[in-house]
Amino acid sequence: MQILNFSFILKAQIITKTKTMTITHKPNLIYWIIAVIALIWNAMGVNQYLQQQYNTEAFKSQYTPEQLELVYSMPSWAITAFAIAVFAGLLGALALLLRKKVASLLFSISLIAVLIQMIYNFVIINSLETYGPGGAIMPIMIILIAIFLVIYSKSTIKKGWLK
Repeated sequence: MQILNFSFILKAQIITKTKTMTITHKPNLIYWIIAVIALIWNAMGVNQYLQQQYNTEAFKSQYTPEQLELVYSMPSWAITAFAIAVFAGLLGALALLLRKKVASLLFSISLIAVLIQMIYNFVIINSLETYGPGGAIMPIMIILIAIFLVIYSKSTIKKGWLK
């Protein structure tokens, strides 16, 4: 009888420790840094999209006439992909800051839209002819960051940091 009571007490302690561990899942400092950087990065993307759509002087000053002609001739589906990529990314970053699981879905949507946009830019119109080899650096960074944010947000769900 004594051994049975002891094992019951031991099991109760293990269960209590397990419950304590699952209740205290809080993101670390790196999580918050990544979430803030993701917000800034995606806000810059939204800014770039809005400048392009409103055809601001600041936007036009960044490009040569040949490059602007590529931008002006972009079909509506590619512009839509650009809009979805940046706004889904921004919403994903906000969701990450609010610790919501929907961040992963939003980052996934953003990634798909980024890939559609890049297929247009590099396969359909071969923009490297106009922008040169240096024109591939930013698109590669965009793709890599979008992939990272999808993977990272999924890992935070597994860690229990998102609700």
